[in-house]
Amino acid sequence: MLQQLITEVFPASVFKLDNGLTFIHQQIPHTPVVVTDVWVRAGVTCEPEPWFGMAHFLEHMIFKGTAKLSPGVFDREIENRGGVTNAATSYDYAHYSLTTATSHVQDTLPHLGELLLNAAIPEDEFIRERDVVLEEIRQSYDDPDWIGFQSVLSSIYQKHPYGRSVLGREQDLMQHSPADMRSFHRTHYQPENMTVVIVGGIDKQEAWELVNDSFSDFSQPSACPQSNKLRYPEIFGIRRQELKLPRLEQARLLMAWQVPGVEKIRSAYGLDLLSVLLAEGRTSRLVRDLREERQLVQGICSNFSLQRESSLFTITAWLEPENLERVESLIKLHLDDLLSHGINREELARCQRLLCNDYAFSTETPNQLAGLYGYYNTIAQAELAVTYPHQIQSFDAQELQQLAVDYVSLHNYAVTAITPA
Repeated sequence: MLQQLITEVFPASVFKLDNGLTFIHQQIPHTPVVVTDVWVRAGVTCEPEPWFGMAHFLEHMIFKGTAKLSPGVFDREIENRGGVTNAATSYDYAHYSLTTATSHVQDTLPHLGELLLNAAIPEDEFIRERDVVLEEIRQSYDDPDWIGFQSVLSSIYQKHPYGRSVLGREQDLMQHSPADMRSFHRTHYQPENMTVVIVGGIDKQEAWELVNDSFSDFSQPSACPQSNKLRYPEIFGIRRQELKLPRLEQARLLMAWQVPGVEKIRSAYGLDLLSVLLAEGRTSRLVRDLREERQLVQGICSNFSLQRESSLFTITAWLEPENLERVESLIKLHLDDLLSHGINREELARCQRLLCNDYAFSTETPNQLAGLYGYYNTIAQAELAVTYPHQIQSFDAQELQQLAVDYVSLHNYAVTAITPA
């Protein structure tokens, strides 16, 4: 299925190094910038019990030095050259980006490779950084939108890793040790799990040599415990949760459906279209009716989140508590209309235009391109990154209506309502 969808010419080059690492390169001759984006299949789905939260904590500790680089040296070297670094962890990956002027990439990229391959994870830095992560967890408890979304995830995926918080819990982090983290790092930060993307003002030969030199000295794999890949249960009926939070000014209504992962990537593209149809812009169905005309919600949106094993389709509304039941019923009426009567050509054309424009706007810079290639190669394969506009334009109304019938059931979904305590 994935191979059949690759119909566009991929503008980058994809190589497999002798050690198993994937290297992707695209030269943009007239830019003075080089972006390196390193993606590792070492997200939450790799965490064994009880090491929950380890992947995100490790992302912090990667920057705390190696035997060759003392803590703080990397940041100082990058900042002194005007460079920028960033990092993020999710369920299917962790990734690390470095943006520098072309003239400085030879001096900076080897440092990033050194950190990723040989993180020392010293005990004193571990204890200090654990307090930073604990504070991040505590701050998340003050965000009602985060609480609501996490409640939906736990309701849908339950004991599967997708149902856990990327941050972990306080009690989990207090059980971690530097030795455990070193084991996790040496198990998963291996070349076969890693994609290095370089986009910008650097030619292929120079980039190839730089990656070969910077990503060759991998540690010996460790005997890390395996994650327990429990299968998420299918949703039968309506899984309803009600939460009460203090100091809450607006209620939240979150409705969610479990939908296919990358094994059905064509369906994923169609679900993107359905999310735009329902709640992207003032003329979308739910925004026009519930916010603009009836004024029952302060805001409403729909999102499709593509994941490797199982994706998520959501509708979220911000509203007064007394309107919760009515708004959920009206959303279901709109969905019933979609399932029964489908989509007209004008609606479909609008959705396709919006998504193709968004794609164009999100592929303008070396940073955006590097992230796009790395993300797709980590959850599927890099070449799919350029097929998106073609796939979006190829849908007709009948196929979209059938997707809605298949995946957006009126009878099988999860719903979380959050109201003031």
